[in-house]
Amino acid sequence: MKINVGTANKIKIEAVKETVASYDFLSDAVVEGIDAGSEVSDQPKSLEETIRGAKNRARNAFRDCDLAAGIEDGLMAVPETLTGFMNISVAAFYDGARYYLGLSSGFEYPPEAVNLVNGGKDINEAFHALGLTDDPKIGSAGGAIGILTKNRWVRKDTVKQALIAALIQLDNKNLYNKPSRDL
Repeated sequence: MKINVGTANKIKIEAVKETVASYDFLSDAVVEGIDAGSEVSDQPKSLEETIRGAKNRARNAFRDCDLAAGIEDGLMAVPETLTGFMNISVAAFYDGARYYLGLSSGFEYPPEAVNLVNGGKDINEAFHALGLTDDPKIGSAGGAIGILTKNRWVRKDTVKQALIAALIQLDNKNLYNKPSRDL
């Protein structure tokens, strides 16, 4: 089996490799990164845009493979939070016919970082501008979450949460073969 990951980000590729290795039906998979665009803004600002970015990355990476993965981080509106937003990671697996989605746990960025994002910066640029890091590409390392938690939780953990959530349906196909009724 071959899995393409729609990114050149080594953290995301490593997260996919480590995650799929723990699944019997995927453990022999060859995982390869493919630089695939998200077709959304550099800093998605809604759940819908973040999902669309992950799905686009998976679809754009689906070339000469059995399964493709797309991963996108972005903000989503969350009522009663200090800033009104939390960051989440969305993972999308695509088999050429269907998408399988998963979300990570969410966390809130500092208000000044959100203000900079609202002003057009991505979170890498915002954390750099605020002096929280010397690394202008924190998303390719421990991420903003690594800085905020003093590496108790790092970006790879967030990506893995989303990947595991997306793989629930693939790992339990017999439970997810029919659409549900409206609630």
